[in-house]
Amino acid sequence: MTATDDAAPIDHEHPDVNGGWLRPAVFGAMDGLVSNAALIAGVAGGTRAAGDTSAVVLAGLAGLAAGAFSMAAGEYASVASQSEAAEHEIAKERREILANPVGETAELAQVLHERGLDTDLAEQVAEQVHRDIDKAVAVHAMEEFGVDPDELASPVVAAGSSFVSFSLGALVPVLPYLLGASSLWPAMILTMLALFGCGALVTRFTSRPWWFGGGRQALLGAVAFAITWLVGLGVGSGVS
Repeated sequence: MTATDDAAPIDHEHPDVNGGWLRPAVFGAMDGLVSNAALIAGVAGGTRAAGDTSAVVLAGLAGLAAGAFSMAAGEYASVASQSEAAEHEIAKERREILANPVGETAELAQVLHERGLDTDLAEQVAEQVHRDIDKAVAVHAMEEFGVDPDELASPVVAAGSSFVSFSLGALVPVLPYLLGASSLWPAMILTMLALFGCGALVTRFTSRPWWFGGGRQALLGAVAFAITWLVGLGVGSGVS
């Protein structure tokens, strides 16, 4: 019986923390909640004397549309540029391997040796890797600039997740007004609950406890709402 036979089976999985969907989805929802609720709070403070909620609803819907398209466009451009830069470096590495296979094999062997393999073993592994050009390119890309050619982030996925998540987040503070609310409190309470839930959910991918993540997001949101409400109140009083 070998050591492999005695080894306990590995029973765990890691979430996708580097893919193209997680970061834009999380930040899109948070940004939608905070920015649109803050916008609504500012407009509500500025129009408090008039007592008309139509301006608040209009501002909230406009903020939702503008923010969602802006987030999607920004994420698409950012991720596309990052992927194109990675593809450029991967293509460059492929050309170097084809032009100088001996030198690139020696380079990989040196990298593997520095990572702890014996010199002879590192050379054997490097030679075996270089038998397949695609594998050689992938290994060099990972070792030299930390990119897996098969797992480049998709700009379409990033843009789509940003658009959807921002829209859902931005809809939350507008929803009470669409359902007939006439004051800011229902929108702010609902937004705070949503922020707490999002913050708690994010801790599934971090080492923070759920109550810390949720409380932190709710507190930051409350500060943003209060400041913009006061700004809107002051501006509204000054122009009325």
